[in-house]
Amino acid sequence: MPAAIIPFKQKNPKTRLSCILSETEREEFAGAMMLDVVAAVKDANCRPVILGTEPFESEDLVQVAMPGKGLSDALNEYLSCALDAVLIIMADIPLADEESIKRVIATEKDLAIVPGRGGGTNVIFVRNPSKFHVDYYGFSFEKHMKIAADSGLSVEVIDSFRLHTDIDEKEDLVELLIHGTGKSRAYLEGLGFTLTTEKGRAGVERKK
Repeated sequence: MPAAIIPFKQKNPKTRLSCILSETEREEFAGAMMLDVVAAVKDANCRPVILGTEPFESEDLVQVAMPGKGLSDALNEYLSCALDAVLIIMADIPLADEESIKRVIATEKDLAIVPGRGGGTNVIFVRNPSKFHVDYYGFSFEKHMKIAADSGLSVEVIDSFRLHTDIDEKEDLVELLIHGTGKSRAYLEGLGFTLTTEKGRAGVERKK
């Protein structure tokens, strides 16, 4: 059962959603998305471990807090000590499900990567963590491909709609309201968010 490391920022997350959500709402929404990811990795027989800069209230989730460290440094410290295969999956891809995650961890390569939009990296599965390190932010997908090549690791790049769809902007909420089935969709609907049609395309609005 591989560990599924889920980086999670509790304080003031998802600032690009400030146009439609208050800070408290963004924190609650981020937590709901994280719980959707936790449910998906559990369904895929992975062991979720929440990696953050500070602990949060939870009685049933394993947490590792690394104050003062950035995302890459915190993950690399964890990877350097890991003895078994590790899945790194971002907390803002609430469409993740059992099938999509099992597809990643079933790779026959040393490494599987699911790219995010704009050159980011949403999911990494590495069989031998001690031979790999991460470098997030910027064009991290290309960085991770180069790190793997320099380390002599074979890579499978996996195309997955459910793992590719991260939630950062207002427009991203469309996919969640259409395809989501978990806590994060329910949270948005509870706030009054609904789908609209704008110039022939789906959009979102929040009812007052």
